[in-house]
Amino acid sequence: MLEQLKNKKAGLILEGGASRGVFTSGALDYLMEQGFEFPYVIGVSAGACNALSYVSGQKGRSFAGFAPAKKENQYKNSIRDAIRQKSFYDMDKLFETFPKETFPYDFDAYIKSGQACEMVVTNVYTGKAEYLSETNSLDRLCKICRASASLPLFSQMVMIDGVPYLDGGVADSVPLLHAVRKGVRKPVLILTRQRGYRKKFPSKRARMYIAFFHDYPNLVKSIYYRPYYYNKTMDLIERLEMEKKIFVLRPTLPCPSRTEMDHEKLQAFYQHGYNSMVLEYDHMRSFLGV
Repeated sequence: MLEQLKNKKAGLILEGGASRGVFTSGALDYLMEQGFEFPYVIGVSAGACNALSYVSGQKGRSFAGFAPAKKENQYKNSIRDAIRQKSFYDMDKLFETFPKETFPYDFDAYIKSGQACEMVVTNVYTGKAEYLSETNSLDRLCKICRASASLPLFSQMVMIDGVPYLDGGVADSVPLLHAVRKGVRKPVLILTRQRGYRKKFPSKRARMYIAFFHDYPNLVKSIYYRPYYYNKTMDLIERLEMEKKIFVLRPTLPCPSRTEMDHEKLQAFYQHGYNSMVLEYDHMRSFLGV
C-alpha cells in the first residue's frame, strides 16, 4: 500500500488546534488499525504531535498525551508554575517526560517506517514558516515538535540550531501549498474546525503581540496577518474540495476550545474523529485511487 500511495503521490496534512487535535488522533487511530500509511505526512502544532505517533504506528499514544487520564500527567500549569516557566503548559512534561518516560516514543519504528514526516515551525526572526524533519536524534525530533506547538504568549521560544522558533500555525496553519510544492498530487487534509470557520481580523490580542514581541517585527507581522492568510487558505481548500481535487476530513459536531482539559469531552471529540474516518474511509480510498 505504501508504494502504491507513493506512486499516487499521496500526502497527509494535519492541522493543529491544541486540544482539538484529539479529533485528528481518533481519525489516525482508525487509519493505523487499517494499516493505512501515507508516504508523506506534514503536521502543524498539535498536528505535528499527531503526525509523529502516526508515523511510528503507536495507536492511542496521541490521545493519551492530549488527554491524560491520571492527575499526575496533567500538563496545564498552575498560575504559579505558568509564571515561573513562562508557559501556559508544562512543555518539559509534554516534550521530554512524555516521549521518554510516560508515553515512550518508538523512535526506531519512526525511522524504519519509510514515511517522510515534516513539522511546521515559525522562524521568530523572519516570521516565515520552515518545514523541518529529523531522523537521527530523538531529542532534536522532540525539540522540533515542541517548537511547532509553542504558542506565542503561551510558551517560550524554542532554540534549534541557534535559531528561535514558535508555533508553526503562525506562518502556515494548513501547509497545503507546501505539500503541493513537495510533489503531493493527492492531498488528504484532516482539519480541526467545522466547515465555514474563519478567523476574525485583526486578532483581539494584536496589541499584546506588538508589545510583547516588539523586538521581532517580522513575527508580529505574521501574527497580525495570520487571520487573513488562514481564511484565504480555507477559501482555497473549500474550492478545491468542491472540485474534488483534495480530500478533507473535518468535525461536524461542535468543537471544544483549544484549552479544553475535561477528559470526557476530549474522549467524545476523539471518538467523533474516529467515527468520521470510519464513515469516510472508503471515500478517501476512492479519491486516492487505491
